[in-house]
Amino acid sequence: MKVADAVPEFADAFDFEEFNAMQREALPVIVETDHNVVASAPTASGKTALAELAICKTLSEGGTALFIAPMRALTNEKESEWERFEDLGYSVYVVTGERDLNPRRARRADVLVMTPEKLDSATRKHDSRRYDFVTDVDCAVIDEVHLLDSERRGGVLEVTVSRLRRLCDPRFVALSATMPNVEDVAAWLDAPPEATFAFGDEYRPVDLQTGVKTYTHGENSFADKYRRLYRALDLAEPHVREDGQALVFVASRQDAVSAAAKTRDELAERDVPVGARGDYDFHQVAKELSDDRLHKAVLDGVAFHHAGLSKDDRDRIEQWFKEGKIAVLFSTSTLAWGVNLPARCVIVRDTKYHDPLEGEVDISPLDLLQMLGRAGRPGYDDVGYGWVVCDRSDADRYRRLLREGTEIESHLAADLDAHLNAEVAMGTIDDLDDVLSWLETTYYYVRAASEPAAYDFDGLRDRVRDTLESLVDRGFVEMGSDLAIESTALGRLASKYYLRLSTAEAFHALAGRDRIDADAILRTVAGAAEFHSVSARQSEADAVDAVLGSEADQLDDGPRKVLAILRASTSDSVPADLRSDAWIIRRNALRLLAALREFLARFAGPRAANLARRLEARIEHGVSRDAVSLTAVDGIGAGRARNLAAGGLSRPADVVDAGATELERAGLSAGVAERVVSAAADLPVISVDWGDVPDAVAAGDSQMCEVRVRNTGGGARVGVRVTVNGVEMHEKETYLSDVTTVPVGVFGADADELDFRVEVTFPELPIRAFVGERTVRVE
Repeated sequence: MKVADAVPEFADAFDFEEFNAMQREALPVIVETDHNVVASAPTASGKTALAELAICKTLSEGGTALFIAPMRALTNEKESEWERFEDLGYSVYVVTGERDLNPRRARRADVLVMTPEKLDSATRKHDSRRYDFVTDVDCAVIDEVHLLDSERRGGVLEVTVSRLRRLCDPRFVALSATMPNVEDVAAWLDAPPEATFAFGDEYRPVDLQTGVKTYTHGENSFADKYRRLYRALDLAEPHVREDGQALVFVASRQDAVSAAAKTRDELAERDVPVGARGDYDFHQVAKELSDDRLHKAVLDGVAFHHAGLSKDDRDRIEQWFKEGKIAVLFSTSTLAWGVNLPARCVIVRDTKYHDPLEGEVDISPLDLLQMLGRAGRPGYDDVGYGWVVCDRSDADRYRRLLREGTEIESHLAADLDAHLNAEVAMGTIDDLDDVLSWLETTYYYVRAASEPAAYDFDGLRDRVRDTLESLVDRGFVEMGSDLAIESTALGRLASKYYLRLSTAEAFHALAGRDRIDADAILRTVAGAAEFHSVSARQSEADAVDAVLGSEADQLDDGPRKVLAILRASTSDSVPADLRSDAWIIRRNALRLLAALREFLARFAGPRAANLARRLEARIEHGVSRDAVSLTAVDGIGAGRARNLAAGGLSRPADVVDAGATELERAGLSAGVAERVVSAAADLPVISVDWGDVPDAVAAGDSQMCEVRVRNTGGGARVGVRVTVNGVEMHEKETYLSDVTTVPVGVFGADADELDFRVEVTFPELPIRAFVGERTVRVE
């Protein structure tokens, strides 16, 4: 069946002219009915075309399609790939981070592309003007729905899809690699039998032979990597000598780079005929690569591929691999889920990887099967070969996986309390009956019904009731006598910031302390449940001690490592041994600090919130207390903040007072200096007018005065606190755009002097508090 005959107005949206057997079988249901569809098929069998057919049907009916991609890297791939839809007059928009979101474009888009995590965030905020577009989806395509079986991400996909069904009930088209229990997913999504497809290996374009090869695990993990590499090259070499290609999956970006470098030498030593040293034209084109290590490798027929490369470099590597110029390609798992880049031989060298937040983790069965599914080049190979290289102790487990596959389980139970709290916080659940109705929309419920013994199906409703009661007891939810439920401030904040509930409880407890300092904030973040699985390797112990000394010895090794990274980040001095994990730990810590700041603003007040905000900025930029206020100014990065602070300018107001000429003397160009001063003027510039506060008061006399707090810069939320001789007299929070007044009582007390202090803090800005002082004599 030709594409032009099946969907004539969208023929140019496909990069081929004729549908294959699998696509022809599913096409009538996708194009001619409105059924929800679930299709399971081998990797590389052409599932993407089914997604595109569903999108075409939706667009032809004037609707909006949503494509849920399993990884963020793939959303960008789809944006580029689906320029074909743009050429037909349809808008494709990738919804990424909060700061980058353009709500107007999202609202007008014909095709939205999102990850499960971003869709989760958007649906939680669906009643806001910024995210209301998510309730106008007519068809949702779930790519790689077997992501449900991911321990870390499966629950997010599950509850988000269930939520989307409650919000706008779109048509669902769910696509998956081969999975034994496709009927469970179909039951969850209400796909009828005629719209449920389980395409077997006979639909693979190339036969696949898989196997497990072992190596002997040693004491040195670095040496083990090379043992596995040599094992992988032994498997790849016969195919490479026959002009075949090998795709080798490794644990990390750095592993891909180092394995490629070692392989260049090893192939040369084995006298394997690869490379393009004599190809002058290829030499010239290869110079366009921005990564020098990659440039050197490709000339020897070896390359690496990971999400950290520039898009241009990735595109070139993919094209050259397809053209046969690269014989051995090392890649991280991103390639397995994304680009259709088959090879005659696929080898999984690393079955474990180091996760900065989880320690040493086994690669998921789904990832592994996805990788091996890339073996075999249609039109070139009769057979594809896939190998898993593992320690002898793991061999039987992987042989069983290759033989039997893996069923798709639900992992909702692990975080049931947090997910249920989120639904209550959004208002989609109002009472106990709603809770039980919500449960029945989950894959967890369907899978439990399918495997009642494994999931204790008979006790499922009791478990959900117990979870709800626990949320009430812990203060996340309130329940009335009529069993109506609603979220508390604690519950709403935990949901807003995707916190583990134990972390939310710790943040709430910190906010209740009488004294909150920087150390307490950093320790609370380091001890958050989100960091409980962080592991500290032996090689990192000395680096942690160098930062903390004997301090924080009562913390476990993982949180202690996190604390060391955060403490060192405030001065941009993270030891080299900690840097490999520092970026991801710091990124997660900044998210937690943003959440903690709002907890403190809500439960402790603006002073504590400002302290958390300044710590957040110091960790992000690596600057001192003196310089951190300047990071609030657009155009002042870490380096400029340090230089200006060293010159005595430590606040945005100081920059405004200094003017552009002074900044030019500090080394800024004229244009930059003017822009920086303008940006600083958009931030608060505070002064205190003491008005009728006298210079002296007679003993025993008293009078009430008004003090004006004036802002001549940009408006901001502030906290104003008035003390006399260290005792608080008045405190208020307000949005200050010009002037606010605060009462000051001047009483002739026993003291010789009354020291008045007006402190203005900024809970949402990293600007150090402004303090105005006035002394009144008591005569």
